[in-house]
Amino acid sequence: MTDFAISPEALQTQITETLGAKAKSVTLALGEVTVIVAAPDYLEVATMLRDAPGCRFEQLIDLCGMDYVDYREGEWQGERFCVVTHLLSVSLNQRVRLKVFVPNEDLPVIDSLTGIWNAAGWFEREAFDLYGIVFEGHDDLRRLLTDYGFIGHPFRKDFPVSGHVEMRYDAEQKRVIYQPVSIEPREITPRVIREDNYGGGLH
Repeated sequence: MTDFAISPEALQTQITETLGAKAKSVTLALGEVTVIVAAPDYLEVATMLRDAPGCRFEQLIDLCGMDYVDYREGEWQGERFCVVTHLLSVSLNQRVRLKVFVPNEDLPVIDSLTGIWNAAGWFEREAFDLYGIVFEGHDDLRRLLTDYGFIGHPFRKDFPVSGHVEMRYDAEQKRVIYQPVSIEPREITPRVIREDNYGGGLH
């Protein structure tokens, strides 16, 4: 491993030259480089970032989904769902963020990165579970954090806070059962209590 990384500006230039027209954008903010690619180029760009001499991002260290509904108070006009991946080059001591927006809000499908980085497996299962993003080519795409009977995807911004169903132990049936949520939504108004002479007794 190298003792130092190249500057973020140099990395931005390196990635821009490596990916060429395959990158929709290569931006630098807060010292971090972010690459945005179109869905059809996702696998090819990921492979280039792993293998190109000036990139060599051997490790996938994180992958998550994002829901852009109501992003920036409704100003967002792009696709609703995005997959964000963070890559690390151990050999060159550098990092990059890779983003791809997933087509089709009703059935968001994107290629799986498991054939490039094995570590993507559980991360993609989590994004599928929480956001409903389908990763084509993943050989074991099933829920990871929620229960098998769970309805919906809880990190979507339109998912109800109380959920759709609740589970409890039924003493008569001697097992855990599922039933519709019985919690009544309510607004909570905080009560403000002030002492006499609040503010030092100034009038």
